Amino acid sequence: MMLALTIAACGGTPATSAPTSGSASAPTTTDAPSSDPPATDAPATDSQPDETDAPASDAPTSDAPSSDAPSSDAPASGEPSGSLSGDFTLWHTYSSGAGTELDALNEVLEQVRAANPELNLEVVEQPFDGVFDRYGLEVAGGGGPDLFIAPNDSLGQLSRDGTILALDDYIGDGLSGTLDLAVEGSQVDGVLYQVPESLKAVALYYNADTVTTPPATTDELLAGVQNGDYTVGLFGSAGGAYHNFGWWGAFGGELMDETGTCVADQGGVAEAHQFLADLQEAGVTFYPDFADLSDAFKEGEIDMLVDGPWAAGGYVEAVPNLGVAPMPAGPGGPALPLTGVDGWLVNPTTEDPQMAVDVALALTSPEAQEIFANTAYHIPGVEAVAIDDPISEQFATAVESGLVRPQNVELNNFWGNFGNALDLVLATGEDPTTAIADACAAMNEANGK
Repeated sequence: MMLALTIAACGGTPATSAPTSGSASAPTTTDAPSSDPPATDAPATDSQPDETDAPASDAPTSDAPSSDAPSSDAPASGEPSGSLSGDFTLWHTYSSGAGTELDALNEVLEQVRAANPELNLEVVEQPFDGVFDRYGLEVAGGGGPDLFIAPNDSLGQLSRDGTILALDDYIGDGLSGTLDLAVEGSQVDGVLYQVPESLKAVALYYNADTVTTPPATTDELLAGVQNGDYTVGLFGSAGGAYHNFGWWGAFGGELMDETGTCVADQGGVAEAHQFLADLQEAGVTFYPDFADLSDAFKEGEIDMLVDGPWAAGGYVEAVPNLGVAPMPAGPGGPALPLTGVDGWLVNPTTEDPQMAVDVALALTSPEAQEIFANTAYHIPGVEAVAIDDPISEQFATAVESGLVRPQNVELNNFWGNFGNALDLVLATGEDPTTAIADACAAMNEANGK
C-alpha cells in the first residue's frame, strides 16, 4: 500500500496528504455533484457521489442511545458465538449495481438461515439515492433497521451523529483474519463502527480484444492515445472528482496535511489535471454523463475506461474478453484511487446488539465473502478467500494500491470545490495551477483554515 493520508482529528483518523498502505482515505463532502451515473459509478462519502453518483447529505444528529456491552462471549474468527436467533431487519441497496450483488446476498442469506432456523431476517431493499439520509432519520426517530450494509462513505458522519453503534465492545476476536485495510476503513478515530465485508476502488477496465497490453504508466497511456493504439473514455465534469482522484497520487499530489488543511496547491495535483487536459487534447473523451461513458465501453466505442468492481457484472456481459488493471502509475508513484469498505452497520437502538453483531459476522464469514467475490466481484476483506473469478482477482490487485477513504469532517468541502476545478480545466481550458489553487483556497476557507 502506498503513502499514508492521515485523517484530521475532528472526525476521522488524523489527515495527512500523503497516503500509504491503506492508512489514508478519500474525500467526502456536502457539496457533491448531483448527477446520477448508472449502477457503474462510485461509492459515496458523507455527501460525495455514491453508487448512483447522487449526493448523500449528512444524516441528522441523533440522541439514539448506545446499548451496554453484553457479558456473552464474543465471536471469534468471523464466526458468531453460538446459534443465531431472534428477529432482525436488514437494509441493503444491492439492486443499485449490476444485479450480481443481490444474487450473492440472497445466496448468503439462504445459507445463514438454513444454519440458524431460529433466526428470522426481514430483508428490505432500499434505493441507494439518499439512503444515508433515510437511515439517519429512521434511527433518530427510534426506528430503522437492526443492520444496514453500505459503503463506508458516510461512516464518519453517522458515527458523529450517533446513528450507528460503536462495535469494539461486541466484536471480540470476530475480525481475526480480516485485512488491516478493511479494519482501518471501518474505523473512525480508531473506533470500529462497521463489520467489514469487502473492499472497492476504481481501476482500468479494458477490452483485451483491442488492447493487448494495458498501459502501466501515464506516459504509456498518453502515447497510446496519441498514436491511435486505443481509444479511452473518462468521467469528466464536476462529477468526475471521485473517478479521477487516483491520478493525484501518480503525480505526487496530496490533499491535506495533518491539520486537515488543503495542500493540493503545493504540487502534484495541478500536474495531474494538466495530464488529463493533455489526454483530452490527444483524443480522450471526457463524458459528463457516466451512463453514456459506460454504454460507450459496452458498445465497443472506446477500448478503456476507469470504473469500479460494482460495475463488473454489466461489463462482463457486454465485453467478452474483459480485462482489469491498476490505474497507470506516474512520475510521482502509483496511482492512488480511493479505497472504500463495504460493511454492516448496527443500529444503536437494536434490542440485542451482541446478536446483531453475530449476525453481521455470519454474513461476512470467509464462506460468505467467497460467494460475493465469485458472484458479485467483491474484493474480500478477509484473508484466505479463494477468488476463482479472474475479474475479481484483478481488482484485488488494483485495490491494494488504493487510499483508504477518510472520515474527517474537513473533507466535506472537498468534492464541490475540486469537482468544479476539474470542470474548469476540461470544459473551459482554465490553467490547472490556477484552478487547483482556487479550489484549495475555497476548501480551506470553508473549513476555517
